[in-house]
Amino acid sequence: MTTQNPVSALIQPLGEMPPESVVFGGTEAMRALRERLAKIASANVPVLIQGESGTGKDIIARMIHSSSPWKTGPWVKVNCPAIPGTLLESELFGYEKGAFTGAYGMKPGRVEMAHRGTLFLDEISELDMALQSKLLQLLQDGQFCRIGAQEDKKVEVRVVCATNRKLEEEIANGAFRADLFYRINVVNLHMPSLRERASDIPQLVNFFLEYYNRKFNARALPPSADLMNSFKKYHWPGNVRELENLMKRYVILGTEESISGDLHPHEQDFFTTDFAVDAPISLKKITRQAVRELERKIILKVLQHHHWNRKSAARSLNISYRALLYKIRDAGLPSNRAPRRPQDEGNRSVAAD
Repeated sequence: MTTQNPVSALIQPLGEMPPESVVFGGTEAMRALRERLAKIASANVPVLIQGESGTGKDIIARMIHSSSPWKTGPWVKVNCPAIPGTLLESELFGYEKGAFTGAYGMKPGRVEMAHRGTLFLDEISELDMALQSKLLQLLQDGQFCRIGAQEDKKVEVRVVCATNRKLEEEIANGAFRADLFYRINVVNLHMPSLRERASDIPQLVNFFLEYYNRKFNARALPPSADLMNSFKKYHWPGNVRELENLMKRYVILGTEESISGDLHPHEQDFFTTDFAVDAPISLKKITRQAVRELERKIILKVLQHHHWNRKSAARSLNISYRALLYKIRDAGLPSNRAPRRPQDEGNRSVAAD
């Protein structure tokens, strides 16, 4: 009885998930991911989900569980970087009474609580080598040992792992076991970055707009065509998570100006030299891109300085008004600072409870 409360706290609800049409969108890469997920969901084999931070690896892991024969079993998530290394072993595998100072009772670990369900190890690359060895035993034999115990325990558990790192490089650096990699990489799912699926952005924007309007009891309007164009051109280093946070802010504050400033490249991005040197290089193309980014930056700063008075900005830049309008459109900048809509006055006072 004394172990039920900590045990139940380890088993997490799946939570609300977006519709599959929103999660997967319409790009070829995401359609292929959807088909592969459908094929492997019913097979009790380890799955490795790789991709940049914010691409939705957690949602895909939950979909694997909810589509599997073990969906009625527990869903147990372990965020490996969030638990200090000294505590992670006891959190994963549990301990017996008296195993160490302060172990006044027996505590089951998250592996044990995932019995006949799914164990999701998020950012598995953060596990130290000793824990990697114990996890390897679990995957090989379905057995583990609590800290301080004399006998192994057997569990039936589906293991899903996720990482934003390239584990092959971690192996080469001596930070990850090659034999563990081969065990968890039975099926590999790669999450494309948001910039690789830019055509899905309008659908994601509409979903987040409706969701947070409903959650915050707000009435934020759909983004303008100019803002949506900026969304499509932005690099999205934070991927879908960054887009969600921007839309959340937009709904709460109610103006496009509250997020448009975040959609421009950082200073160091304008003259990047990050291009492949082992392939033919188009000097003209690279130079043209750099000049275009610099021109965009100058125009934006001048417009902001003149409070988006385009005629004054054109005079300051010593170009015609018509040329400035063309360059604004070509650079994907808003044609003018978003005017305050009548509805905005109502939205400005809306915030989360």
